[in-house]
Amino acid sequence: MRTPNNERLTPDIADGRKARARKSEPERRCILSGEHGARDALVRLAISPEGDVLPDPLAKAPGRGAWIGVTRGELEAAMGEGKKGGALRGALARAFKGAPLTVPDDLPDRVDAALTRVLLDRLGLEMRAGNLILGSDRIAEHARGGVVELLLHASDAGEDGTSKLDQAWRVGREVEGSGERGIRLPLDRAALSVALGRDNVVHMALANQKAASRVASALQRLMHFQGADSPLMEEGAPPVQRAATTN
Repeated sequence: MRTPNNERLTPDIADGRKARARKSEPERRCILSGEHGARDALVRLAISPEGDVLPDPLAKAPGRGAWIGVTRGELEAAMGEGKKGGALRGALARAFKGAPLTVPDDLPDRVDAALTRVLLDRLGLEMRAGNLILGSDRIAEHARGGVVELLLHASDAGEDGTSKLDQAWRVGREVEGSGERGIRLPLDRAALSVALGRDNVVHMALANQKAASRVASALQRLMHFQGADSPLMEEGAPPVQRAATTN
């Protein structure tokens, strides 16, 4: 029996649909940990024409690819010192079927830079689409109105201004006393200002849920690689932030 258009879904039906949606999401296997994860949560590695193994965060490079879902520390450990790639080289050899390849010594730096660029590009796209809210006064107004889905602060944002916006957000979400707060980005105001072409970008917010989820997904992948998952995975985090850990 079909559910009428305006009838509220029962928990069983809703959970079933969510489960089917998760099953339909493409998954990839990390060549180092062996764990499976959503394609958007892992980082693809590809071989350049010169034979260098390089990050392909948008998964657009042609040819065979290999996927990793480990932290930077785990990647560095897998590369090993003086072992020409260590465990990583063995995993890559299997993934690329023995194709000649070179593992750059600075591969962790390149992955970090690539994921940072993806996040900054995503923020730029959302700003051009009119989804990014800038300026403390505007953010506070939207936050108190209960429409902010994601609140972000530069890494060097002052505690006073950050606390005021966090409080406005809690008021708007009717969760005062919860300790819920915005996310402090792994990027300072200078990097954000350059990327967005604006002066002194310290705080940002998104009211559009889909836009917030896109940004949260890119941010989660970067923070996971950097070994800083907690702001996006805490039990008390807003739904859009928790969703980024499973999308």
